[in-house]
Amino acid sequence: METRAQWSRIKEIVGAALEREQKDRNTFLDQACSQNASLRVEVESLLAAHAEAGDLFLSEHPEFNSRSPVADGPRTIGSYNLLRELGAGGMGQVWLAEQTGPVHRRIALKLIRAGIYDATTVQRFRAERQSLAIMEHPAIAKVFDAGTTPEGQPYLAMEYVDGLPITDYCDQKRLTIRERLKLFLQVCDGVQHAHLKAIIHRDLKPSNILVVEVNGKPMARIIDFGLAKAATPIAAESTLRTRAGTLLGTPGYISPEQADSESIDIDTRADVYSLGVVLYELLTGLLPFDTTQWKKLRLEEILRQLRESEPQRPSAKARLDRDPAHGREDVRCTEARALATLLKGDLDAVTMKALEKDRGRRYGTVAEFASDIECYLENRPVVARPASNSYRLRKYVRRNRVGVAVAACAFVVLAAFATTEAVQLRRTTRERDRADRITNFMKSMFEVSDPGESRGNTITAREILDKASGNISSALAKDPEAQAQMMEVMGEVYDSLGLYQRAEALFAQAVETQQQVLGPNSVETLKSMRYLAWAMHEEGRDSDAEKLDREALARYRRAFGVEHHGTLAAMSDLASILRTQFRYEDAETLQRETFEIQTRVLGQESEDTLTSMNNLANTLSYEHKYAEAEALRRRALDIQRRVLGPEYPDTLRSMSNLADTLYLEGRYSEAESLERETLGIQKRVLGPEHPETLMTMYNLTCALNNTGSYAEAEALGRKILEDRSRMLGPEHRATLKTMVSLAISLRKEARYPEAEKLLRDALAIQRRTLGSIDQDEADSLYQLAVVDGRQGKNDEALALLHDSINHGLVVESRNGIGTDPELNALHGDPRFNTLVVETATRDAKGEPEEK
Repeated sequence: METRAQWSRIKEIVGAALEREQKDRNTFLDQACSQNASLRVEVESLLAAHAEAGDLFLSEHPEFNSRSPVADGPRTIGSYNLLRELGAGGMGQVWLAEQTGPVHRRIALKLIRAGIYDATTVQRFRAERQSLAIMEHPAIAKVFDAGTTPEGQPYLAMEYVDGLPITDYCDQKRLTIRERLKLFLQVCDGVQHAHLKAIIHRDLKPSNILVVEVNGKPMARIIDFGLAKAATPIAAESTLRTRAGTLLGTPGYISPEQADSESIDIDTRADVYSLGVVLYELLTGLLPFDTTQWKKLRLEEILRQLRESEPQRPSAKARLDRDPAHGREDVRCTEARALATLLKGDLDAVTMKALEKDRGRRYGTVAEFASDIECYLENRPVVARPASNSYRLRKYVRRNRVGVAVAACAFVVLAAFATTEAVQLRRTTRERDRADRITNFMKSMFEVSDPGESRGNTITAREILDKASGNISSALAKDPEAQAQMMEVMGEVYDSLGLYQRAEALFAQAVETQQQVLGPNSVETLKSMRYLAWAMHEEGRDSDAEKLDREALARYRRAFGVEHHGTLAAMSDLASILRTQFRYEDAETLQRETFEIQTRVLGQESEDTLTSMNNLANTLSYEHKYAEAEALRRRALDIQRRVLGPEYPDTLRSMSNLADTLYLEGRYSEAESLERETLGIQKRVLGPEHPETLMTMYNLTCALNNTGSYAEAEALGRKILEDRSRMLGPEHRATLKTMVSLAISLRKEARYPEAEKLLRDALAIQRRTLGSIDQDEADSLYQLAVVDGRQGKNDEALALLHDSINHGLVVESRNGIGTDPELNALHGDPRFNTLVVETATRDAKGEPEEK
């Protein structure tokens, strides 16, 4: 009877044999089984059973009847039509397949081999699936889908990489050493990304590093994470550990610690070693060890060599191997002696440091390895080589060949020095004059030419700003670039004060000047265009704002690409403008595109990505997609609490945003509770008069108006109105929204005359400052109609309600305006019914402010 140890050894040999091609198995079994005839019999018996099981499986499942393209109909797994088998190993088969939905494309489908496979094999397959799923890098083949066949066979749908092994590609294209190194850096970048995701590949070799051409440029793709190991557990149920006594990897490329059957401590430095072997092969065309002799050796002897023998330096290998039949000189465009000279020194040192037997002396990370290669390419000293003074001097000369050549001629050096000094002097003088002009202009902002001009009155910041904006054209006439910059800055100040017309005028002047001085597609010009479009939007001129923002967006895309921060900002602004025009679907589409790009380029934890997440949630709320909006709010809040901390201003803003969504869902008590929690922290961290604090207080009043706490809502509303009037001015949009909210509280308390006066005051300012059509004005008209209706002024109320609808108000009370209890006083009037059909849905109960 076989012992547990014997059976374990048999399974190891069978698994390793299945990893090899059929033609190589006998040589492997000679080494692995040595003189143990009984062991050889058992292994061959299981291999035969495996082959029979595979044939049986194929006969029972006609979709696998052939390895060649089918002639009698398609073979399918789910939405995948299998075309032909690309390869097979001990772990599974890889098929070329065609995905039929939801998108049409060719993919690589990986299946666990049918027949004899144990739980460890399945676990390794699942680990590969998890490894690929958490990685997103251009140098790593993407995973699209995963599942099981109806018979329970696991599969993984991956990007199909129709490329060549990196060594074959470099040889076929006859790449130089420098070109090979640059391509190799792509591989390093991909492996480093995997390591940052806590994934170790453990089987890096040329056949797992394919190269494809994209727009005529070579791009590396790393495939087959079948032997990948999580450096930290991914999930409790999917932890993958290396078992002592099991060899995972390819001899010739595996690290010494992988070749040790007793080692269970494999870390990212194992991949550094394997990359060192790949680099060695790219440089010399040979492996560090003479693998031709391994066919005569037992497996134990091969592994011993890997652990103990030191390879030759690449330069020595290239110098000794001068067989013209190998063609290594031709494919590298370098004669053998010149190649050895080129490799000697830095490349020898870098490669051998990656191949250190003692991993403590190896590069600690792939990033360090890649950094040394970059140093070589840039003629800077490499860490792997002792940096003597002469070595540093040679590197300096190579990096600065033109400068050193010029330095040999004293006259040229002196002339160049004099020219440089003259240019620098002119630049310094120009910058000094610009600084002086801006300083004098800033001083003039605070000067009063006539001491009697103020007549004892206090000069306000608004008066200073008005004076400065009027003088900017003359004061900075000699420096149009600085003039445009100051116009943009003052435009932003006017915008923050709610003085949108003054802001628009300054932004328009800035755009005109910058187009003439800096060009129509400069970053500064396009930014001012965005600001100008936003000022138009805030004035209620959404059609003009949309047109200008679209023009800026088109220029951004042409000049800087779709991933530039200015492009993404213009996309976000345009989405907000579209939303204000009730074009919610268009806004949502644009915001999802912005969010996807930022998540991919910046990561989901960046400030811009989180802002886009918040903007998308706002639009979803308008579309009544409250569940998705709430999920986005909670996701953003979780990230900020973890990354920024629970009391960071952005975190507090997201707490208030979440409360807004709960409010719109009608969960007023929950919204009130969360707003109170947020407000308590903001008062302590930001102060009681901070704009964010006041915004949360405003949103709390909206919740209180719907939970019956009218007196508290009124008290808070008066405090907010006082602070905003003082800090922002009586005509600012936020001040006017506060007036409307306070009027709602007064109406709830049946104090109709006070509410009516407050609403009429707010409406008069809105009509003067916000433009012809504005949502805030529509809301004010609606609230005034409710108040007049409660006082029996039906004629006035119906006229106001009609104006509100014409201004774009759509009501969200669950069954429409016709059943809104706020309008009960008008329900008996037949004229009211004609208005009901003109409305859709939007909440007129007082809305929380967006952040």
